[in-house]
Amino acid sequence: MEAYAEYGALGVIVILFVGMIQFLRSTLMGKLNEVEDICIKLIDRWNRSDEVRDRRHEDLVKELNEQSDDLNFLKGRANGN
Repeated sequence: MEAYAEYGALGVIVILFVGMIQFLRSTLMGKLNEVEDICIKLIDRWNRSDEVRDRRHEDLVKELNEQSDDLNFLKGRANGN
């Protein structure tokens, strides 16, 4: 009878331990998924800001090229061409 009680108590402890491990695993996986979602959103935001920065750079280069063309035209007029 004592063996049954001992094994029963040991069984309850093992079941509680396994249950705790499963609970912690599910909780941590949920948190990991939340962090993963946050990282994905952050990377998407960086990509969008890079696109805006690239467009601004392209616009600036285009404007600079136009100014350079105008300056070259004026230099040509000043040199008598």
